[in-house]
Amino acid sequence: MGDAVRRRRWRSARPDSPSVTGARFTAVLPAGTIAAVPPDAAKRLIAEADRLMAGHAEFFGVDRDDLADPDWWYDPKTGRRAPWGYAFHVPYRNEDAVGDIKQIWELSRHQYLTVLAAAYAITGNERYAERVAEHLRRWWAANAPLRGVHWISGIELGIRLLSWVWIRRLLDGWPGAAGLFEGNPVALHQIWHHQRWLAAFPSRGSSANNHVIAEAAGQFAAACAFGWFPSSARWRAGALRSLERHLRSNTFDSGLNRELATEYHGLVLELGLAAVAEADAAGVPVPASVRLVLLRMTDALAAIVDSHLRPPRQGDADDGHGLVVDGAGTDRWASLLATGDAVFGRLAWWPAVTGTDVRTPLLAALIRPYSKNGTAPAVTRPASRPGHFADAGLTILRGPAGIWCRCDGGPHGFLSIAAHAHADALSVEVRHDGVDVLADPGTFCYHGQPQWRQYFRSTLGHNTLRLDGGDQSVSGGPFLWIRHARSRVLVADTSDESVARWCAEHDGYRPSVHRRRVELTAAAKELKVVDEVRGPRRAVHLAFHLGPAIAADLVGSRAVLIWTRDGEDRSAVLDLPGQLSWRAHRGETDPPLGWYSPGFGRKEPATTLVGTGFADGTALLGEFITVLRFRG
Repeated sequence: MGDAVRRRRWRSARPDSPSVTGARFTAVLPAGTIAAVPPDAAKRLIAEADRLMAGHAEFFGVDRDDLADPDWWYDPKTGRRAPWGYAFHVPYRNEDAVGDIKQIWELSRHQYLTVLAAAYAITGNERYAERVAEHLRRWWAANAPLRGVHWISGIELGIRLLSWVWIRRLLDGWPGAAGLFEGNPVALHQIWHHQRWLAAFPSRGSSANNHVIAEAAGQFAAACAFGWFPSSARWRAGALRSLERHLRSNTFDSGLNRELATEYHGLVLELGLAAVAEADAAGVPVPASVRLVLLRMTDALAAIVDSHLRPPRQGDADDGHGLVVDGAGTDRWASLLATGDAVFGRLAWWPAVTGTDVRTPLLAALIRPYSKNGTAPAVTRPASRPGHFADAGLTILRGPAGIWCRCDGGPHGFLSIAAHAHADALSVEVRHDGVDVLADPGTFCYHGQPQWRQYFRSTLGHNTLRLDGGDQSVSGGPFLWIRHARSRVLVADTSDESVARWCAEHDGYRPSVHRRRVELTAAAKELKVVDEVRGPRRAVHLAFHLGPAIAADLVGSRAVLIWTRDGEDRSAVLDLPGQLSWRAHRGETDPPLGWYSPGFGRKEPATTLVGTGFADGTALLGEFITVLRFRG
């Protein structure tokens, strides 16, 4: 039966969940787990929980003060409320009719409730548990199966199920926990319908990206921890097959995520670790390939982060998380590396992790260490820090004083639609001691603001070269690319400590070819970028986006860059190609230019330097040299 036919049938056929008797929750945390949570991480968590208890939270740049008694269908950004009705008939992509769907969906992932549940587990204060129970009961009452916006998207159902599993686990010491979940017919009805939905409507084909992994991880977690239904074994087996298949298909052999969007690498890694935690807690065997993919993803993450453990800002980013049990100020990437250390063991070249988090000791208490797992295959891990990931086309050049440069020469994106890709072929991203100097501007939005969506994923919105005013790849919609630029890396030499080199080209502007060479000279603290255009005479726009902390004084083709780090003044000189006419842009809106998005739903003015002119393949007009020299 096709999805469309099933959706029509389900509109009128909403079966009751099977009756359940004698259900028990056994996937509890081992004794002593909570005591292993570092005090400073616990303090941050409790501060966050108290803010939530007071009704305050921030989602995607919008401050909310209604969380004591939230409206699950309300979008505080637009002031709109999603309509009631059969889920598959709700026009959720129409912001005028529904509001900003990301704002509406985020609260109902119930990750703020996992924070409150974790606060109960750490403090034993029952007010946190009571608030969690109150909100779950209200949500279940207001969101009947297949009614409204929260039954539209599988990724939302999958992440919500994972949250419920952890809420039940973290509330285990509370006397009302069993009555809230396994002893509650309403909860059982919801859990069953969530799993029935996920089994019926998995993401398919060109949508089989991070969404299908979230669906499988949530379904698997629930079928392990809430295995109380006649279909639980079937759901568990099907979800595990899907998880194993799609973890492999979504991940390069190098360990990087195939969507080439770094935040989704983090999301998928979090989801995979959470799923393995449920398997080990329930004693369910997991294919060795699952742990192997997660190991490679963790090593790849350790390899690409800068000196402050920040990974690239490549591709789309929507601040999505798989499991949230930490307070504000906890570093996501440090947390993942800490968990990787606990589960897989750190390699000698891994960067040091100095921060703490709540999630790592919780996951580590459930997941069997890789070295002690009898089904784990022997694997050869990198003996030294990789700088080039050939399959992903990503290269990291490193220099003294925390100079870090990402060079992009990889595929445009994942699958035919490349949903989370940007038109950023041959773009560079440069940091100095963790500060964005030449920045990837980010993502900002998905739905509802098409001019901003277009800008943040455009060629002009990245540190690369645009020809004749068009993007290298052709967009067919906010999550669709109908023609992909093809890139290839020609040189990637990161082994020489004195000079690191990279060269790549792409064919997005056929018949012209854009080739870029990058050299990082350690002794001079100098980065040289040479852009070459081969082909007929074309109009050129060469853009360099500065980070929000960078002040720029542009005179002619030279820009002096100044910023502050840890109370110290820092500076650099950016010598730009003299053949082009240079202008600084900042915070422009018609059209958008000169912006930086620090997170989804947030943007701030930043300086963008744009050079305009022509290229015709000659030595004079076809080659453009940019040199960035760091001072001090």
